[in-house]
Amino acid sequence: MARKKLDTLTEQMYYVLLALRQERHGYGVMQYIAQLTDGRVNVGAGTLYALLDRFEKDGLIDRTRTEEARKYYCLTPEGEHALHQEYERLRRQAEDMERALREEEGL
Repeated sequence: MARKKLDTLTEQMYYVLLALRQERHGYGVMQYIAQLTDGRVNVGAGTLYALLDRFEKDGLIDRTRTEEARKYYCLTPEGEHALHQEYERLRRQAEDMERALREEEGL
């Protein structure tokens, strides 16, 4: 899992939070992630439900309702903040790579 209290997110953590910007149940989260990433990222059921438990305990998501044994979740403001922090961290990493590649081309 991530260092500290979600200082950084794993790829699966990031995509679960991203999926929960809209209310979804667990299977809907898995479907959304697979569709969004064209199947590149796969979050298994065991991983997903462990993350949902952790995120709910950490206050990053709320359970919004239960229908026919399906639990629905949605991001909290704290979860949205964690997602945006991770996005900015990843964006800065990509910028560093681009800068390094430009420097190498200039050698």
